[in-house]
Amino acid sequence: MALQRTFSIIKPDATRRNLTGKIIEKFEEGGLRVVASKRIHMTEEQAKQFYAVHAERPFYMDLVNFMISGPVVVQVLEGEDAIAKNREIMGATNPADAAPGTIRKEFAESIEANSVHGSDGPDTAKEEIAFFFSDDEIVG
Repeated sequence: MALQRTFSIIKPDATRRNLTGKIIEKFEEGGLRVVASKRIHMTEEQAKQFYAVHAERPFYMDLVNFMISGPVVVQVLEGEDAIAKNREIMGATNPADAAPGTIRKEFAESIEANSVHGSDGPDTAKEEIAFFFSDDEIVG
């Protein structure tokens, strides 16, 4: 396995409930290291750009409005096989289908308010990291 970086968002439902530390602890206990992190309040334009891949889907504006409803924590996570590891730690998108002990099983409020986002592949990770972070902000 290779050392890899992935992108993560702790979503507004989780920051509103003060779960940031508990979620980061799960990433760290799972073998991932936070190498960049910042708490931001996404603008509508940022959210529309970030989720542009879903622009034609019926849930797009609901997703955008949810993501701008409160602060989020954007992060770069690093570790062995980080993309797959992050997705394992997060759990299934639908918390009802998520495995016990995963972030979404423990903390998600619904399929929409599921507490975290994570990159789904190497190309996506690279794009998502670059969307929020410059190279000098990643201090692995």
